[in-house]
Amino acid sequence: MTRIATIRAVLSGAALALAGLGTHAQAPGPDRVALNGFAIDRHEVTIFQFTEFARATGLTTAAEREGGGHVWGQGWERRAGWSFRRPFGAAADSTQWPAVHVSWNEARAYCAWAGGRLPTRAEWTSAAYTEQRGGAQAGFTRGRTYPYPTGDTASGANTNGTDRWPRLAAAGTTRPGVNGLYDMGANAWEWLADRRGEDALTAGGSWWYGEDQMRAESMQWKPASFYAVYVGLRCVYDAQR
Repeated sequence: MTRIATIRAVLSGAALALAGLGTHAQAPGPDRVALNGFAIDRHEVTIFQFTEFARATGLTTAAEREGGGHVWGQGWERRAGWSFRRPFGAAADSTQWPAVHVSWNEARAYCAWAGGRLPTRAEWTSAAYTEQRGGAQAGFTRGRTYPYPTGDTASGANTNGTDRWPRLAAAGTTRPGVNGLYDMGANAWEWLADRRGEDALTAGGSWWYGEDQMRAESMQWKPASFYAVYVGLRCVYDAQR
């Protein structure tokens, strides 16, 4: 089976293993941060990046097939035309916005295509809250665990509080946080590898939520088939041996 065919099988649920998809990390560059045993995307996966994946694999997302993504109103409401390409039904302000309206399987397949995988809860938590870079880095202390991915406070994150982003924020426009990572708190929830039956774990909160959802104890289980304007992804990459 070719690499693209295997990814399509993952998306259809016909395959659960990701063997042969190239899960060894490339050397960390400006878009990845090397931590203890893995590298992680510096930013959430963007519309531009996910569009490249969809083009390469022929993917039509569930949101596109099933009539549009979801937003919270009087319960979960479907919005015609909302998808990762058009998060609010119109052309995105920036293709550097995070890709949202993506299910867990679609997120998992993207990471496999990119040479990585979804982070585990332990990996994501370590990267988001515990500073691991050497020396003093932008006010963060190596070895210290912070209450928010942005440090001691949620300042600089894209929440529903007072900030300059009415909805999604483009990659690199919020304040960098622990380990030099952007948007580990707020902007978009991020799918994690962890499963509990039909549910998968999400972390970090989003632009629609307040700062409390940025904390480690506020992770949420969601149906793995779910997709909404609040949920995106980032990937990790195993260290080369």
